[in-house]
Amino acid sequence: MKTAIIILNWNGKKLLEQFLPSVVNFSSHEAEVYVADNASSDDSIEFVKQHFPSVKIVQNTQNGGYAKGYNDALQHIDADVYCLVNSDIEVTKNWLTPILSIFEKEAHTAIIQPKILDFKNKTKFEYAGAGGGFIDAFGYPYCRGRLFNDLETDNGQFNDTTEIFWASGACFFIRSEVFLQLNGFDEDFFAHQEEIDLCWRAKNGGHIIKYVGASTVYHVGGATLDTLNPKKTFLNFRNSLLNLVKNLPSAKLFPIIFSRLILDGLASVKFLLEGKPNHLFAILKAHFSFYAHLSKFIKKRKGSPKKSNYYEHKSVVWQYYAKGRKKFTELR
Repeated sequence: MKTAIIILNWNGKKLLEQFLPSVVNFSSHEAEVYVADNASSDDSIEFVKQHFPSVKIVQNTQNGGYAKGYNDALQHIDADVYCLVNSDIEVTKNWLTPILSIFEKEAHTAIIQPKILDFKNKTKFEYAGAGGGFIDAFGYPYCRGRLFNDLETDNGQFNDTTEIFWASGACFFIRSEVFLQLNGFDEDFFAHQEEIDLCWRAKNGGHIIKYVGASTVYHVGGATLDTLNPKKTFLNFRNSLLNLVKNLPSAKLFPIIFSRLILDGLASVKFLLEGKPNHLFAILKAHFSFYAHLSKFIKKRKGSPKKSNYYEHKSVVWQYYAKGRKKFTELR
């Protein structure tokens, strides 16, 4: 099985200096390694060419964010499996073996995510993906090992292989034929939650998404856009609403969107009480942008199936804030 590891880069020389060596050392015998550059203005590509001549370069003509960056780059890469890796990921020895084994054995498994731990505290799960992702009925993402900002210690509780709803874009394996069949990432997302949209569409199409706990990587997180940045709040809130409009079954569309807008209003009040007015304004901006994109995303609903069984827990928000359940295993 021909595998390509693709690292998307934008002015990330320092990250490439720190993290590219592990990818090359622990992967090059099983996969070809690429750096897809989003029109960087620093000397990161010169650095790669000089110090890692075995790494192939794909040069994008513009910085189109995560979604367009990968869509553009993957057009030039021939492989059976794409592995999309953030530039702030440290991989481990034999990390590819259990994942590629699943792809070899299970023809219907289309997307896989490894265990993602925190590079800064390697005993903890990392926010972006942790032990595999899910969403509740209102579209709020959560993970095994991470509910909102509460991160669990890795005690081997998620060393299994199991089916999940979404795989993290920080380290995202997908069969190339499925990626092409689904027309890749939706570029209107730009960044954040485009992998959830892609996974949701894959699920609606009957594909299986898995988490493989026998493979471990470490993620810095926030290296491109810090969690305290209001732009990240804007993208997450807007893109979550767009995900719902695009992928919800028709019977649930209006009641879920209406409820979600109310919940977003409560989140705005919470940010205000915490002394974070910039994040309140980010949510307001997200809603205005959502309305501006609404008609376009309603059109995107056409021609694809919509399954009703997209969630396991109706409201993680209620369980977390009202019931005090801070771990995945505590959810009812």
